[in-house]
Amino acid sequence: MDPRYPIGKYEPQPFSATLLEERLIDIKFLPQLLENAILNLDEAQLNTPYREGGWTLKQVVHHVADSHMNAYTRFKLGLTEDNPTIKPYDEEAWAELPDVEVVPINVSLTLLHAMHNRLYHTLKALTEEQWLERTIYHPASKLTITLWDLLGMYVWHGKHHVAHITTLRENRNW
Repeated sequence: MDPRYPIGKYEPQPFSATLLEERLIDIKFLPQLLENAILNLDEAQLNTPYREGGWTLKQVVHHVADSHMNAYTRFKLGLTEDNPTIKPYDEEAWAELPDVEVVPINVSLTLLHAMHNRLYHTLKALTEEQWLERTIYHPASKLTITLWDLLGMYVWHGKHHVAHITTLRENRNW
């Protein structure tokens, strides 16, 4: 198994009502899943990289909050503008900013709980047409992305980083 991708890489899937319900549940409960993943870890464990050359668990938690704040904005833009160009950001640089080191991870977890609550209630109201016809444009990858694929990417992203933490815990018997 490649420790960078403990659940594999994201693969798009066609729209289905069943998969939509699963993805919405994943969005709703990701913050709790992430919180459970770091439960009872001490400061030394939180400062441990999930793999050689990787981010610390603390950086991972803050990164998920940073990333999903961007997701929230991207969905809102995609729903209110015609194929808006989103703003990419340097994830590596964000993970090195001072707040990641000094702000306790519970702040990012609280942010995720609140933001995912709002995101869930926004997304559960969308029609199949909105999922498949509303889009955003990502200038770095030069791709137009449907809101359906954006949802899939962020569901995968959350599970991907939770698996970084849980895999390290399993490997270290934490």
